[in-house]
Amino acid sequence: MKKPNVPAANLPAIPEIRPGQSIELLKELHILTRDGKLNQDSRRKLKQVYHLVQFIEPLLADAETLVDHGAGKSYLGFILYDLCIKNRASGEIIGIESRPELVAKSRELAVRLGFPRMRFVACTVEESLASSELPARVDVVTALHACNTATDDAIRFALSRQARHIVLVPCCQAEVAAAMRARKNESLGKTPLSELWRHPLHTRELGSHLTNVLRCLLLEAHGYDVTVTELVGWEHSMKNELIIASRRGTPRKNARQRAEAILREFNIEELVGRFTY
Repeated sequence: MKKPNVPAANLPAIPEIRPGQSIELLKELHILTRDGKLNQDSRRKLKQVYHLVQFIEPLLADAETLVDHGAGKSYLGFILYDLCIKNRASGEIIGIESRPELVAKSRELAVRLGFPRMRFVACTVEESLASSELPARVDVVTALHACNTATDDAIRFALSRQARHIVLVPCCQAEVAAAMRARKNESLGKTPLSELWRHPLHTRELGSHLTNVLRCLLLEAHGYDVTVTELVGWEHSMKNELIIASRRGTPRKNARQRAEAILREFNIEELVGRFTY
């Protein structure tokens, strides 16, 4: 027999849930069960969500606009709006997602929850660079698990919009590894360091790591302070490296030169345009 929904006002207090959080949203995210309870699995999921939010929440303290790239079902945007924007007089969260059906569902949910300062744009991260639907300047850009070069497009978007903060969880980084793989025989004769990526598994892993190192150098070259950490306990993906960049205005003097030197050393100079603009 299907259990009836329990009105939020009649739900017992749950210590893990912050005062004023939307019960309807937590049910939509499957953090709360249909009857408003928190089981062990959902308790762990809520802890993971809070772990991510704790990194972003301080960045929103004086921010007006957050753009979330590759938003999917926009769960991150909804949580951030509920916890950080809902009770403020101003502030907007914009979700960018290429799948129109997910954009439509997010728009419907925002109306149902009464979140008027959330909006959603149906386009790819690359298309967002030229989109007139997005503001000329934004405060925070997020891109969680935006696959392969979509993370780089999100960085390019953030730089073009003079974002004060950038939060990235990169995923499926194949471009650098593919370039390394294509020139592997040439590299083996050029440098003994090529032993680091002689085996296919090492090529994939090193390519992924190298991609994020180059991204950090790019951000530092544009005047950002960069912190790299991990989403501890984030079980939805093995890709849990978290890059947080905040603009300070003073570029790291040798960041561009170091990136160029790395690209030369790894024999992938054809990627210089992606990582040293």
